[in-house]
Amino acid sequence: MSGKYIVTGGAGFIGSNVIAALNARGVDDILVVDILGADEKWKNLVGLKFADYWEADDFRFHVRQDSLGEVDAVIHLGACSATTERNASYLADNNYRFTRELCEWCLHHNTRFVYASSAATYGDGALGYSDDLEKLPDLQPLNMYGYSKHMFDLWALRQNLFDRIVGLKYFNVYGPREAHKGDMRSVVHKAWGQIKKDGVVKLFKSYKAEFKDGEQVRDFIFVKDAVDVTLFFAGEGGAGGLFNVGTGQARTWLDLTQAVFAALGRAPKLEFIEMPEAIRDRYQYSTQAEVASLRGAGYRADFTNLEEGIRAYVQWLEQCV
Repeated sequence: MSGKYIVTGGAGFIGSNVIAALNARGVDDILVVDILGADEKWKNLVGLKFADYWEADDFRFHVRQDSLGEVDAVIHLGACSATTERNASYLADNNYRFTRELCEWCLHHNTRFVYASSAATYGDGALGYSDDLEKLPDLQPLNMYGYSKHMFDLWALRQNLFDRIVGLKYFNVYGPREAHKGDMRSVVHKAWGQIKKDGVVKLFKSYKAEFKDGEQVRDFIFVKDAVDVTLFFAGEGGAGGLFNVGTGQARTWLDLTQAVFAALGRAPKLEFIEMPEAIRDRYQYSTQAEVASLRGAGYRADFTNLEEGIRAYVQWLEQCV
């Protein structure tokens, strides 16, 4: 790969892993865009190679002023990803309007545009997890975060843009460089911390009869695989469209936690706790990406097995302690 890249959300979880992967491919002409704030997210940039860093407000100003210069590809991962965020106006501006402005800039300059949508757009999954564009208008997100992502997907669909841009619906991504995410970090990271501290992992009880405690399922994808998909579409001549980024295989929370215990060489010890009432009616009990569109677009790589991914991640975490 070559050329100039812009990675928004570049100090974040997936973004910093994208930059690391670009560096591994010999690319360092990268403009990193983010909001570093006062947390520890800056640590994700340590050791990475990039040309410059801009705060998101400065970057948005340059987008509006059309003063970014020549860019080969924009990988737009910057967004508020908190499913508990209640400020709908903020989410609509940050996750929808900003994405639209950047997309329009890329289209005007014939720049490759790859952006993060979300599996949260699927809501409770009653309509399935197909990324078929014909089914897009029927989706019912359960929270404003999911809806803010859905707003842009719908706008792009109305403008007939999916032959020219790429949206990626990331499912449950886990892996290195996510510690700064707080409550939004993966259960793999949370479980590792709980085991190290108390020797026990706490999981939410199930409130649906068809799911026993711990048998709620998710499509867990290792961040390395999510990055590989992202860079596949960011490459020159890549297909356009809206694609799920998941493994296509759902696994239970029990599978996940047992894999963390195994990676640490410990016997599983679990405790099931009450789910906060505020999220009970917005909780996804089952997700599983349909990946036929992804395969049809030419992505052929195998996905990392959950146990293998967790083993590699836990080894990385242990080295960082």
